Amino acid sequence: MNKILVETSARHIHLTKEDLAILAGPDYELEVKAYLSQPGEFASTLRLTAVGPKGKIERIIVLGPTRKATQVEVSATDARSLGISAPVRQSGDVAGSAPLKIIGPVGEIDLVEGAIIAKRHVHMTTAEAKEYGVSDNEIVGMRIVTPERSLIFEDVVVRVKDSYALAMHIDTDESNAAGISGETYGELIKLQ
Repeated sequence: MNKILVETSARHIHLTKEDLAILAGPDYELEVKAYLSQPGEFASTLRLTAVGPKGKIERIIVLGPTRKATQVEVSATDARSLGISAPVRQSGDVAGSAPLKIIGPVGEIDLVEGAIIAKRHVHMTTAEAKEYGVSDNEIVGMRIVTPERSLIFEDVVVRVKDSYALAMHIDTDESNAAGISGETYGELIKLQ
């Protein structure tokens, strides 16, 4: 089977149209800085500040397009720096997650919930899922070989949708743990 591209997903924010208007202005439209590997997704030029009980992180990138729920994805290290108890969740699952303040160029919002640590996952199409013998939401492992910090990640959730591009996403803590630098590929492992 083919190796799977492993991408590091740094801290970022997804916004609803309503929250974008509060933070950046009623007529503000997200401007594309760079397209991401997942079709239709992009890094915007907008940067925001997240504030927690213990600290703040400035210049967090906003990803587009807008979403149904505002969400801040941070690493466990970021969560500790902010002083929040962000749960490990799949993107979009923000119910009961950590509260956080977001400050923009023209306004701010106090999220009652929305800060998470993204669960490591692999995106694939239906055909790719069939090729790998996996199904949507199945938990698998991923072997990553690097010069000095090779490891096997378990608890990797498979996310299947025909609009996805094949790639594994991990956060910066996980990337550093595996010593990832540059273009890196992993091998999917079926768990029993």
